[in-house]
Amino acid sequence: MATQSSHSQQLMRSERRMFSASDDSAMMKQIQSTHSPDGRFLDVKPILQVIDNVLRHLTPTIDHHALNGGQGHVDAIDDSSATMDSNGMLEALAFLVHKISCEISCKCSGGGDAHATTMVLLNTLSSYSWDAKVVLTLAAFAVNFGECWLVLQLCTTNSLAKSVALLKQLPDILEYSHKLKPHFDALHKLIKAMMEVTKCIVEFTELPSQYISSDVPPMSIAVAHIPTAAYWTIRSVVACAAQITSLVGMRYEFVTSTSEAWELSSLAHKVSSIHEHLQKILHLCHQHIDEKKQTEAYEGLKHSFGTPQLDNSKILLKIFSLSKEDPHSLLGPDKTKVHIEVLRRKHVLLLISDLDITHEEIQVLESLYKYDRVTSEVNYEIVWLPIVDRSAWNDSYQQKFLSLQSMMPWYTVNHPSIIEPAVVKYTREVWNFVKKPIVVTLDPLGKMTCPSALNMLWIWGNTAFPFTTDREASLWKAEAWTVELLVDGLEPNLSNWVRQGKVICLYGGEEMEWIESFTSAIKNVAQFLGIGLEMVYVGKNNAKERVKKITGLINERQLSHAWQDANVWFFWKRLESMLFSKTQHGKTNEIDVIKQEVMTLLGYDGSEQGWAVFFSGTNMVRAKGDKVLNAIQSFEQWEDMAQVSGFVSAIRGHLEGIADEHHCTRLILPGISGGFAETVVCAECGRTMEMYFMYRCCDE
Repeated sequence: MATQSSHSQQLMRSERRMFSASDDSAMMKQIQSTHSPDGRFLDVKPILQVIDNVLRHLTPTIDHHALNGGQGHVDAIDDSSATMDSNGMLEALAFLVHKISCEISCKCSGGGDAHATTMVLLNTLSSYSWDAKVVLTLAAFAVNFGECWLVLQLCTTNSLAKSVALLKQLPDILEYSHKLKPHFDALHKLIKAMMEVTKCIVEFTELPSQYISSDVPPMSIAVAHIPTAAYWTIRSVVACAAQITSLVGMRYEFVTSTSEAWELSSLAHKVSSIHEHLQKILHLCHQHIDEKKQTEAYEGLKHSFGTPQLDNSKILLKIFSLSKEDPHSLLGPDKTKVHIEVLRRKHVLLLISDLDITHEEIQVLESLYKYDRVTSEVNYEIVWLPIVDRSAWNDSYQQKFLSLQSMMPWYTVNHPSIIEPAVVKYTREVWNFVKKPIVVTLDPLGKMTCPSALNMLWIWGNTAFPFTTDREASLWKAEAWTVELLVDGLEPNLSNWVRQGKVICLYGGEEMEWIESFTSAIKNVAQFLGIGLEMVYVGKNNAKERVKKITGLINERQLSHAWQDANVWFFWKRLESMLFSKTQHGKTNEIDVIKQEVMTLLGYDGSEQGWAVFFSGTNMVRAKGDKVLNAIQSFEQWEDMAQVSGFVSAIRGHLEGIADEHHCTRLILPGISGGFAETVVCAECGRTMEMYFMYRCCDE
């Protein structure tokens, strides 16, 4: 709003300079003194449409064909609708239009002063609004010279028109038609400028008063300058009338003169400048109105969410900017238009994202929606709500949108443009959508039950249905830090390994030399102890291409199990989701074991080293790359303990006895809403970590 205010002030100064250059205060007072409206309302739009049709025919580019009776496009124009709308109105105003027409003809024929004539017309129209004054004057002009032009066009084919043309001496125009082009070109430019200013003035009168006040900028600027714009438009009508009157009774020596054409061109430049500045004000007015409308829509949306509903229909209509009369702007899973009624009284998951939502995210959601949802017998629907920058929309974005839409087996919008700015604002300010996709859940009554259900979907899938905040809290109460929680369904052999009592090792990083040394050393220890060991390489977050290369080498050299790209992505996505979910439930680092362990693994991933975590039943130990490798290579120091208490307990005891001289832990998290605590404790030493900001655009 502050920016718009400064724009208004700048425009006001610019307008003042532009208008005051030729219109002194005395003349402005004179113009204002003629204005004494009686409050009557006159709908000038239908009349203006008829005038526009007349003047378009009056000012084509002059050529011999047009001046010699060529019909061109004249008879092809269908004015029936405009005539039907304005017929009754013009009948009531016929006397006034005739009076103005006579006034113009009389003054122009007698060579009267243009300013004086303009003031006479303004006094005649004193009881009308400014837009009505201009439109009625143009109507009188159109009547006079529309008749003249019609006779001129028909005089070569119609005997009556020919006789009238002879009486008016119109044939002279035909005789010198090749020399009249500059005059008619000047007329065309001025009449075009007059019509543009008139339409602009009329548009100001149509602005909704409930959203914009005439006594504050930018509307007050328009109110101050519309009288001047009306004056110069009417004065231009007088100038055009005088020019055409001169042409009708011209002599050869007049035809060779160009001073009249220059005068019209000068007026056209001035009136065009007035139109340009009024357009700037009008643009500011529309901006102001849009802001007011969006504020109203935003508050209406907030009110609807805060008010109990009979079902979710009203909320969904507002979110997708649909009307009850045409609620068909959603596409179903089969990409055909559907009625909003298909979502009535259902659990609805709003998938909110920009056009950078990843294929992996869509694929995992597709699995949950198309397959797991059916087998688990949960009843919900997903609707994609794409948030885009309308001002930057282009063909490339359109193709990207259509490509993403074609991949989604759930409900989508027909086009992102149906999502109003107020809804976008609500998603950002209330639901905290920034860049990363979120899922907002609505119950069958339209009540928002969770603003960030995507975390639940990544962690527990459809087990978390109906995806409410309370359900999320209850699921966490039942969880413990186990390999099953960490791996979930990513490793198909996990349940067999656990049942067989094997030691399970998950490790990551991107140093191939460390990976080879680590896997070789741990295999030797396991063989010596005679224990079952299974190792899985889980890669590194946001390093897809490098991890793919390492995975290929691990498989080629048979160093361990290694997941494919999709599983690696989902492993790290679930870890991030666990941290966000835990943070939103307000758990502190010191007492929440799961959150602390998740932050530790994410911190390991943020370092340049590898890392490993071992599980054996309920026992667990983890460490960074060099530390865990050194511990394994020093197996003889804790061999006896391993024989007694087992591998995991023994290596944990050994690691706890090693004091690090120095360490540097980094915790890199994606920019997503979640309200992180300002205090984060280091997983290595327990000290408070410092907070920094990182800006990142790529996944590598």
